[in-house]
Amino acid sequence: MAKTPAKPPAPKVAPSKAAKPATAAPAKAAKGKAPPPPPAPEKARTVTINQMATAYAEKHEMSRKDAASLLTEVFDTVAQHVKDGDKVRIAGLGMIEVRSRAARMGRNPATGEAIQIAASRKIAFRAAKELKDAL
Repeated sequence: MAKTPAKPPAPKVAPSKAAKPATAAPAKAAKGKAPPPPPAPEKARTVTINQMATAYAEKHEMSRKDAASLLTEVFDTVAQHVKDGDKVRIAGLGMIEVRSRAARMGRNPATGEAIQIAASRKIAFRAAKELKDAL
């Protein structure tokens, strides 16, 4: 059998900018497809009571231990009022309350079987207008 000569590789040529058609407006999304999701927000840092106490102590010229004790007592008081079923309104921040959820029927997503969901109590937070506007 006779061997056929191999073809030399084609020279690499950079694509010309003139070869691409110019578009004035971005292409429309295809029907039925959702637009791409927005970029993920930056991850918020977690602030602890001790960090807040340190800042509070510096601002009000008191010891960090006293500031931490004061903040802990405030949060314990808020928690106790919420446990008792009271609404706690904190000016500029919002309102914390307990909401009752009635018993209801639901479905097990794995099997589709109907299940009874028991009544429960949930903590709800509603942000104040000032806090919403600050964002």
